[in-house]
Order: sequence, then C-alpha cells, then structure tokens
Amino acid sequence: MSFFDTLQEATQHERTELFNLPIIRDALEGRVSLVSYRAFLTQAYYHVRHTVPLMMACGARLPLRLEWLRKAVCEYIEDEYGHEQWILNDIEVCGGDRGAVTDGQPSLPIELMVSFLYDQIARDNPVALFGMVNVLEGTSIALATHAADSIRERLALPESAFSYLSSHGSLDIEHMQTYRRLMNKLEDPADQAAVIHASKVVYRLYTDMFRGLPRDGENLHAPF
Repeated sequence: MSFFDTLQEATQHERTELFNLPIIRDALEGRVSLVSYRAFLTQAYYHVRHTVPLMMACGARLPLRLEWLRKAVCEYIEDEYGHEQWILNDIEVCGGDRGAVTDGQPSLPIELMVSFLYDQIARDNPVALFGMVNVLEGTSIALATHAADSIRERLALPESAFSYLSSHGSLDIEHMQTYRRLMNKLEDPADQAAVIHASKVVYRLYTDMFRGLPRDGENLHAPF
C-alpha cells in the first residue's frame, strides 16, 4: 500500500467524524445561514493567514535529504500567498466587518491547531505540516465542489462572496494530486509517522472548530 493510501486509512475515523457533523452535512446540502457562513470564513482567515508563514518555517527546517520536498514547499507558497485577503474580501461582501476580523481572536481549536503546527515544525519534525495539508485541502475540496454553489443560491449572494471557497475546488484538486505524489515519495518511517500524527490532531481540532460554528442563525459559541 502506498503511504498516501496508508495515511487515508489511518485517519478514516477522524475524517468520518468531521464529515458526520450536522453543520458539515448542512453545508454539503447548501443549508447554511449567512451567520454560519461568515463565522466559517472568520475562522478560515485565522488559520489561512498562517499557511505561508508555516510553509516558510517548514521549508527552512527540512533536512538536506528532503530537498525535493523543499522545492515543493516553495511552489506551494507561491500558490497560497495572499489567500487570506480573498477571505477578508468575501467577509466584506457578506456584510461582515473586515477590520473586526483582522483585529479579533481565533476560536480555541484554531489557535491550538496553529500553535501545534508551529511547535511540530520547531521542536519535532517539520514534515508534520503535511498532516495539515491532508486535512484542510481534502475538506476544502469537498466544501468547494459540493457546497459553494448551493450555499450561494440559498443565501442569494454574488459570486464575489465565494472567491475563497470556489477557487479552492479546482486549485485544491490539483494540489491534492501533487500531495499524493509527494507523500508517496516519503519513505522514512519517522516522517510518515509525523504526518499521520499531525493529520489526526488537525482533524480533531478542525472538527472542534466546526462544532463551535452556529447553525441556522444560532449564536456563535465556543466548543469548550
């Protein structure tokens, strides 16, 4: 079995738990309130703004034996740069306060997720960052390809309110194909273990973030 397939098998439970959340099922069926969508975008901003810094930190700490992976990180940085601005634009089109978001604080699960990833890069194994890629790109593909259009129709919002989510359909499908190829070149057992561990942790925290989002106009609440 390839490592990519091993990774998917090892994280099947965590992935199933995420996609069985009521709010995820709502999203996949297009049944999302404006409050819910803005809350999702807000939390997305708080982790997406760290994507490039995390990748830069990862690339700087990769060992020489993984030079081929550093090249891929550089390409990924180029693709991902500035996406947090797309999210802020979407929030603004949805009637949200751009400044309040940039000056605000993430939910605890997102704060812990970002902190965990920086810690893994600095203290343990920088390859762990690819556990995050497995979770976030796989999830965004599902939301972009199955949810964006139906949510837009339900909320009667312009396409300009979905620049982040819609763009990640084809983009992340391409990224995921590259990701599969990269992970299948990852042969060291310690590197593989780091990716699996990080993927499980990120799935858990990302799931907790979604649990804290409001459904059908409920007030935003923290999961802890």
